[in-house]
Amino acid sequence: MESNFIIIAIVIFAAFLFIRMGWFIVKQQTAAVVQRLGKFERVAFAGFHIKIPFIDVVAGRINLKIQQLDVQVETKTQNNVFVHLKVSVQFHVLKDKVYDAFYKLESPHAQITSYVFDVVRAEVPKMKLDEVFERKDDIAIAIKQELAGAMDDYGYGIVKALVTDIDPDSEVKRSMNRINAAEREKVAAQFEADAERIKIVAIAQAEAESKKLQGQGIADQRREIAKGLEDSVEALNKVGINSQEASALIVVTQHYDTLQAMGTQSKSNLILLPNSPSNASDMMNQMITSFTAASMMGDEMKNGKTEAVNK
Repeated sequence: MESNFIIIAIVIFAAFLFIRMGWFIVKQQTAAVVQRLGKFERVAFAGFHIKIPFIDVVAGRINLKIQQLDVQVETKTQNNVFVHLKVSVQFHVLKDKVYDAFYKLESPHAQITSYVFDVVRAEVPKMKLDEVFERKDDIAIAIKQELAGAMDDYGYGIVKALVTDIDPDSEVKRSMNRINAAEREKVAAQFEADAERIKIVAIAQAEAESKKLQGQGIADQRREIAKGLEDSVEALNKVGINSQEASALIVVTQHYDTLQAMGTQSKSNLILLPNSPSNASDMMNQMITSFTAASMMGDEMKNGKTEAVNK
């Protein structure tokens, strides 16, 4: 009786084990490779599946999600600067090429890394350091194109290749920072010089305009004074005063007007020298004599120049 119970238990366990080995579940975004007696049978995707126990075997499972591989590459630029590049490659297994991805390629990460090294060390030595920073997208495109053509045969699709970091030698970075700082200081000095030049030019233009206006004002003032004197002489001539007497009278009047103007200043000192009524006439005679002498000298200078030209 006891032996029968043991046999029944063994049979039940064997049946359970047989049934359990006859089915399997595949998770979402995963593919299972089923082999029958060591030979590829089929690819099972997400869901519940049946297999023949002890004959069919799940040889392996492949992740269909997008994966990322970061590759660090050291290489040299055209101007002999060593740089470290970090390249991030995003890839996934093609759903219709699970067989190729499982059986053809042993280590996809190592394969992708080799291609990244090959492309980077072929492209970067053609560029100078500044161009590496400017054309990093071109490097990424070249990596993607190379990988896409090579990895498609192995069942892998390349989603994106990114150059995420460019790190030159620390001494090179310090030199670049010094160059940039010097360039910025040069630009700042140039701007300051331009501003100072504009300021000086503006001041000179303003001063020239001021002198011009001042000269025009003096000329207008003298013109009006001469006109006023002329009108005064004509008015005095009409009442029987000749030109010489009128000129003396105007000089005396202006003389006393000047003294009056000077006296109105609170902080001015005025010294009055002894004088007589005849001083105005003497002053006028002296002025006429000076004007006559100056006129004669001018005529002599003109005659001298004319004779020199004739000779």
